[in-house]
Amino acid sequence: MSEVTTQSKPERRKRQKLEDMEGYKPSIYGLTRDELIDWAMEHGEKKFRATQIWDWLYKKRVQSFEEMTNISKDFIAKLNENFCVNPLKQRIVQESKDGTVKYLFELPDGMLIETVLMRQHYGLSVCVTTQVGCNIGCTFCASGLIKKQRDLTAGEIVAQIMLVQKYFDDRGDGERVSHVVVMGIGEPFDNYDNVLRFLRTINNDNGLAIGARHITVSTSGLAPKIKEFANEGVQVNLAVSLHAPNNDLRSSIMRINRSFPLEKLFEAIEYYIQTTNRRVTFEYIMLNEVNDHPENAQELADLTKKIRKLSYINLIPYNPVSEHDQYSRSPKERVMAFYDTLKKKGINCVVRQEHGTDIDAACGQLRSNTMKRDRQKAVAEASGKSEGK
Repeated sequence: MSEVTTQSKPERRKRQKLEDMEGYKPSIYGLTRDELIDWAMEHGEKKFRATQIWDWLYKKRVQSFEEMTNISKDFIAKLNENFCVNPLKQRIVQESKDGTVKYLFELPDGMLIETVLMRQHYGLSVCVTTQVGCNIGCTFCASGLIKKQRDLTAGEIVAQIMLVQKYFDDRGDGERVSHVVVMGIGEPFDNYDNVLRFLRTINNDNGLAIGARHITVSTSGLAPKIKEFANEGVQVNLAVSLHAPNNDLRSSIMRINRSFPLEKLFEAIEYYIQTTNRRVTFEYIMLNEVNDHPENAQELADLTKKIRKLSYINLIPYNPVSEHDQYSRSPKERVMAFYDTLKKKGINCVVRQEHGTDIDAACGQLRSNTMKRDRQKAVAEASGKSEGK
């Protein structure tokens, strides 16, 4: 259990280190609207002052407190003393031919995360990261190549949306982020409280007002947290990274299944559906000759039979990762045979449209490739210095 759900002592030390960094200030994006109101009132201001600040942040989308022209200089000084606005620095932007944009951001402690913007037929969707690295240990995934360093703060998660929105604001085309998927690096339910605050902030009607039904949170299957999430009263969508229809196969490609096997996972999913009456999406990455056999499709149909009316299966083409060369993408004919088997069994399913295949497309790929280049550069510079002595 401890391998996936608890913060180890070294991670706690790293988290403390962020707060102890000289000059470190948390992002004001980390406060929900109610928390901002409470903070302002504790510092001698009236409630309406906090709502003005909230408008400046999320409607006018200013980048500094000094731009808030109806806030007194004294209160701006207090804001600057306690918070920063945007904690992220943009390192790299990759734009694909299909309009997908991949951003690499640097955090205040120098760690790297990535965020992806996808142009869908229904709007502009942003995929956000919730942790630096990942401890879930999926054997096909680029995100888990680097172990979890720390959780992102709520402010660092919100800032990803704000920087992507700034990208559109600067272009002046009037485009806005309409959909959010919490499917980037990390396990969202392993950073539960910060993710909840992020969801409440971006969903707030007085701010970005991204509709709850336009937001999807994806989990690899932390069963107790799925049950907890069912009771939160948030109307966002839930997706579960399933990727295999039986315990033996799932445990071999997803370490989390050893802690929460399919029986526990589906008990939690059924509880979620009964409690919320909301549909669950199952993500299923297609790995050639691994989980794409016709019998796997039959097992998947049987596994989801009880919740067929309130579930949906997303078949995902695999983006190969050089470090996981034991896997390859299922050929189109195998994917379509799998899809046809599910359809004949009355299962709602779709083959996911691909985005950004001409850039570092797999989740975590841009980050791991950049870190490799940074290390190579540091080694080259070090050897150059030693040769010059």
